[in-house]
Amino acid sequence: MLAIDTPVQFIKGIGPSIAESLAEKGIGTAEDLLYHLPFRYEDRANPRTLHEVVAGEMASVIGEVRGSILLRTRAMPIFEMTLVQGTGTLKCIWFRGTYLKDRFQAGQTVAVFGKVEASRSSRGFKMIQPQFEILPQATEEFSSLEMGRITPIYESLGGTKLGPRWVRRQLFTLLGELGGRIPETLPAAILGRLGMPSRDTSLHQVHFPDAPTSLSQLQSARTAAHRRLIFEELFFLELGLEIKRRKAKERAGIAFAPSEQVRAALREVLPFHPTAAQKRALGEIVEDMKQPSPMRRLLQGDVGSGKTIVALQAMLIAIENGYQAALMAPTEILATQHYLGARKMLERATRDYRVTLLTGSLDVHHKRAARGRIANGEADLIIGTHALIEEKVDFNRLGLVVVDEQHRFGVMQRFRLMKKPGQGEPDVLVMTATPIPRTLALSLYGDLDLSVLDELPPGRTPIVTRRGSDDRSDEVWQFVRKHVAAGRQAYIVYPVIEGSSDDQPELDFPAPEEPPAKPAKRAKTPSLFERPTLKAATQMYEELRAGPLAGLRLGLLHGRLSADDKEIVMRRFQRGELDVLVSTTVIEVGVDVPNATVIVIEHAERFGLAQLHQLRGRVGRGSAKSYCILMTGGRVSAEAEQRLDAMVRTQDGFELAELDLALRGPGEFFGTRQAGLPDFRVANLVRDRELLELAKREASAFVASGGTEASEAERALVAARLKQAWQRRYGLVEAG
Repeated sequence: MLAIDTPVQFIKGIGPSIAESLAEKGIGTAEDLLYHLPFRYEDRANPRTLHEVVAGEMASVIGEVRGSILLRTRAMPIFEMTLVQGTGTLKCIWFRGTYLKDRFQAGQTVAVFGKVEASRSSRGFKMIQPQFEILPQATEEFSSLEMGRITPIYESLGGTKLGPRWVRRQLFTLLGELGGRIPETLPAAILGRLGMPSRDTSLHQVHFPDAPTSLSQLQSARTAAHRRLIFEELFFLELGLEIKRRKAKERAGIAFAPSEQVRAALREVLPFHPTAAQKRALGEIVEDMKQPSPMRRLLQGDVGSGKTIVALQAMLIAIENGYQAALMAPTEILATQHYLGARKMLERATRDYRVTLLTGSLDVHHKRAARGRIANGEADLIIGTHALIEEKVDFNRLGLVVVDEQHRFGVMQRFRLMKKPGQGEPDVLVMTATPIPRTLALSLYGDLDLSVLDELPPGRTPIVTRRGSDDRSDEVWQFVRKHVAAGRQAYIVYPVIEGSSDDQPELDFPAPEEPPAKPAKRAKTPSLFERPTLKAATQMYEELRAGPLAGLRLGLLHGRLSADDKEIVMRRFQRGELDVLVSTTVIEVGVDVPNATVIVIEHAERFGLAQLHQLRGRVGRGSAKSYCILMTGGRVSAEAEQRLDAMVRTQDGFELAELDLALRGPGEFFGTRQAGLPDFRVANLVRDRELLELAKREASAFVASGGTEASEAERALVAARLKQAWQRRYGLVEAG
């Protein structure tokens, strides 16, 4: 008998060949297919006629194909299809539509969905780039699935063969064959308290909603059925994180003692009076470190909020208790910055703290010597990159691990490599300068306790942010010269090192909203849709040195330089031996030069908001007034306009992060796809914030009570579902 865990190849109408194609889409069972939800709905119970549609509105229109043509213009091929409905006509236009050349035949019935616009070339209407579906001839099945109802529209699972109509027919048959035998996953008490429908009812209603269902609620995933399925997915995520957090508390850690000797050591190295936020965060960290279970805490703060000082204090607590502390950074340049900064701060101390740097680019001799000092206990504070967690590195008595920008590692589960047999598990403090919206923090770092630095240290001044286009570059270079003449320094940032943006992993800018096109042979001016040529750091360094910034002392910094060369350039800039640093985004985090008061970001429209905010944070680190100039080249998309306007409007990193999350989506929030981000099938972290908060509360209560409101059978089902969801769907480490 067909069940929810039946492999798809055994479902009627599928078989081994189609099952192979579905597997590439992550669909292996009947349940996987059921969770391939519609991405929108069309009201075909009352389809709009061309006499009813209004220009400027989104609409679904069903009509008959009269004809089609492929027009080859100098800029691009354009495909036109004419749809007729009685005496009305609708022109459907697709740019670069060569792939549609043989798709439509006169007489076919087609449903199109898109924005209706008035057509200048005829009395009718037009749609640009509409979504479409070729409908079958009228049959009984056609009537029940395609017309006379709110019709679900699915993403294709493999070309035209496994298109929306195939998916719709398959799901209709599958739901019928399961006949109410879709097992429940949530306890009845939770469903009753929240007023949510059963899983079986929800899946039926999401795929084939009853007639009275609101179309707007369906489109926004706000029906009771949608909410229940979203809540279910988020509940099991939060349940797994809560169990993981509690199990971590049960493991043997190290109970550090914040003695008077420790407090005296902290006072020696503090360069200024800490802010209230820094005091609060350190207090929370100290409370964790005093516990016999290992600390797992996220220290989150905006650019320049003083996270490194707080982390250094935590590391000193571990060292003063006789343990080693390690700080791991995502790049060699940042690790080197931390190393130099720590040594400088620790110079104030009476005690001689032994600081060691370990990175991948050290030569064999220096690497072996560093590993020897670490293993023999001759290093108190160890700073490095991912080289720290290689199996060859053997710590002597590791008590605390600080991880900077952990989202670039995805290695939380590998910290056990740092644990010696018979020794308590080290405390872990994760730092991030990326302000993470609460919804993302709950799903990515839900197993960590959270400390937030929400104020800047005294002496920091607001940064003036301005926009400008390339035609005003002369003014910008004069502005840079003026600041250098006043004894200040400047950064100029470019999106690429040289030539193409390919194979340059340090980059973090969104893909252009329009696809790239080959320039037409006879075109005299660039097409609107062509990808602009990006200015490159190496080329502009030479041009600026010989042209607008001639006579100034320029340096060049990018990711392809060796670690030694990067350090030399940065040290020269920090010492004031360079006036202007031409760079790529390697300066994004950790670079601290208080004398730098101007940063010019070229092609600013190509960067994500989080990265623009990080780059802006390189200035304003001293008491002098600082400036961030966002330069744009070529056409700026509507989305890029939003990003740039937001940068000018506010310096609040959390406000910018919320907007960045909304614009780019969770998967691209960090600029590169986050390996640890759960692979949601139903939920959307931007849209479903309220349900995520609800799921977290319910999951915490369920674990705290031991699931007492659920029956023994329900608890077993929850445990089985959690194991499946945690390991297979979310791609996270096993709960616990």
